[in-house]
Amino acid sequence: MTLEEFLNGQPELRLEEDPRAHKRQEAIWELFTSECVYFLDQLMVLKEVFLTTLSDLQMRDCLQDIDSWGLFANLNELCLVSFGFLTSLLRVIKELWATPETDVTQTLLAVMKKAFGESICHCLQKYCLNYTTAILYLDSLKTREDFGSYVKWCERKEQCRRLQLKDLLVAPLQRFTRYPLLLKNIERRSSGEEEEGGLQSVVELVDRAICDLEGKVKWLDNYQKVKQLKEALVWLPVWEIDKKAHVPESLKHLLKAVTLENLVSNRVLLYEGKLILTENAKLHEVYLFLFDEFLLITKIKRSKKKSGGVEAHLLRPAVGQELETLLQEGCSFTVLDQPISLDRLQLRNIDQLNATASSLHHSFILMHQNRYQQCIGVFVLQAQNESAKKAWLSEIEEAVGGMLKRDRQQPRIKNSSLYVESSQI
Repeated sequence: MTLEEFLNGQPELRLEEDPRAHKRQEAIWELFTSECVYFLDQLMVLKEVFLTTLSDLQMRDCLQDIDSWGLFANLNELCLVSFGFLTSLLRVIKELWATPETDVTQTLLAVMKKAFGESICHCLQKYCLNYTTAILYLDSLKTREDFGSYVKWCERKEQCRRLQLKDLLVAPLQRFTRYPLLLKNIERRSSGEEEEGGLQSVVELVDRAICDLEGKVKWLDNYQKVKQLKEALVWLPVWEIDKKAHVPESLKHLLKAVTLENLVSNRVLLYEGKLILTENAKLHEVYLFLFDEFLLITKIKRSKKKSGGVEAHLLRPAVGQELETLLQEGCSFTVLDQPISLDRLQLRNIDQLNATASSLHHSFILMHQNRYQQCIGVFVLQAQNESAKKAWLSEIEEAVGGMLKRDRQQPRIKNSSLYVESSQI
């Protein structure tokens, strides 16, 4: 429905004659009508067609193992919040356009600040944090005939308008990112400085909420990645790493085992991927994990038995595709040598001339130094192509620079659980 059609059906409301005031009406109307579409055609379809049907089936002892929260999160709360916002906004619109000479700017700003400050942003953040897990959960259920029949039956409903469940599930995320644009559109056509300043503060509030959400998503993504790696990393004891080290069986229990909690749990995984390691004139496939304080070089150990099941799949909602595939295959990663602290790492690029002469194309050298600047480890690594090599060099250099900068601002304490002493002295 256009603004003119709405006003024609409401004789008590008047269309602004002033061009700027009319554009302001149109901007407010666009916010209202788009919220109606979001509420009626997306949220309510998700609730009435999919969630309600699932609840009815579960009451009839069907699909009882399906986690409705895992798929729809706080959908009911989103519906209530959106409906409340629509009701308040429509009331203000009628007040605003019934008597244009009356100043109801404060009422409009109060509705906006209350809605976005107290409910909309908070509810959307909660939903968005669950979105990736919901999509992966949905994918994991595709193979089930009973669940597939339920989804197809719902998607054939007229209310879905040929949209699939995935298309509807992403709607709240799209709506969240559209709010700043709609609010800025009203701000540009505001009737005075007071209204412009008030709307600008609401826009900033929504922008902060979106930035805060991005930070939470990154934290959650890293937490889930590291949680998986803790289970997949294999740390060999020193007598297996160094064959010269002989420790009698009766004394091995005295050697402190590597504590994964201290080494991995509190780190940020910055980059990861496959490379080829040249070792004893042989080529070995390795997988590198670049953390914010150290680098791990690991060998991939493939398992004949694949790890499967819905639960295992749900534990890895945000991992890179390559690592995701390896984890699904049940692979483990055996750490070579020891973690290389980034402040003890030196990079050497192998130029094209030397790469051709040594038949090591797209290669670079990692040097591991002790605190006396002595080289105690060298790794010649080969990437799949030149762009992959440049990406690794760039990521490592950036990580080293970031760590050195943090150390200058706040030096690490040696007895902290977050401190990793680099290698042999």
